[in-house]
Amino acid sequence: MAIFGRRRKTEKEAGVGDRHSSDDTLQDETAFYKKPTGLRIFTVLIYLIAVVFLILVEIGNINQNAVIRDTYFLRINLANVVPETIPNAVLINTIAQSLGLHDFYQVGLWNYCAGYTNQGITYCSPPKALYWFNPVEIIMSELLVGATIALPTDITDILNIVHVASNWMWACFLVGTCLSFLCMILAPMGFSKKPRWSHKAKRIFTRQLPLTILTFLALLFTAVGAVVATVMFVIFKNTFSGAAEFNIEAKLGPEMLAFEWIAVGMTLIGFIMQIGTCCGVCCCTGKRKAIRKRQSAIEEKK
Repeated sequence: MAIFGRRRKTEKEAGVGDRHSSDDTLQDETAFYKKPTGLRIFTVLIYLIAVVFLILVEIGNINQNAVIRDTYFLRINLANVVPETIPNAVLINTIAQSLGLHDFYQVGLWNYCAGYTNQGITYCSPPKALYWFNPVEIIMSELLVGATIALPTDITDILNIVHVASNWMWACFLVGTCLSFLCMILAPMGFSKKPRWSHKAKRIFTRQLPLTILTFLALLFTAVGAVVATVMFVIFKNTFSGAAEFNIEAKLGPEMLAFEWIAVGMTLIGFIMQIGTCCGVCCCTGKRKAIRKRQSAIEEKK
């Protein structure tokens, strides 16, 4: 009888120990979700950064204000359009400017601006939705009657592709900006203050899944806009720079490239965090259920 009583007592003590161990495990697993304030603030910050840089992309080159005038996709320099091998090239270039040509043309998301080296920007076209940059039309329209200038033939061959790609780029950046703003407001809701794991399916399909889709779309549209812009204007640059006989210089805008790719990086971080949160809900819920079953089995043996 003494041995039997001692065995029951040992089993009871073991059950109490298992219960305490389970409680400690639950506390460790849910501690991450009990205090999500820091994660929420971090999520707001990364999407705020993304929205700010996307807005800079949107308003780049629309006027002559500081920062905005230096934010452009591509800048074409025609100041030395006549080859320097021709005698009196400086005088000829001055005559070329008098025919109506500006020294440089730079393009943004909504319009283009033009100006002179010693004066800066002197003209910006009105912003236009679904704007696309057509250098041939712009340059030819500014020449006085009877004046002509030769441009690389490759430029005219890719204008149709540029038109379509520019429309996609314009739409993607606009949608990406709007979705990133929504993510800044809604994405922090993915981190709950209370670990209500018993309603896993409801939480996944009513909160985590929609937020995951939202953050993915923000990343998708922002990344597509950045890729299309980078590829298209790199092709533009190479086409102008490759025609050495025309002495046309072209360069990409480093500020615009930096702004758009920083925005892509921020939306990528936000999407990865949301994926991690969604996976945490699924994984931790299974662990909690297993611990609850083990607790129930221990209590039944008492």
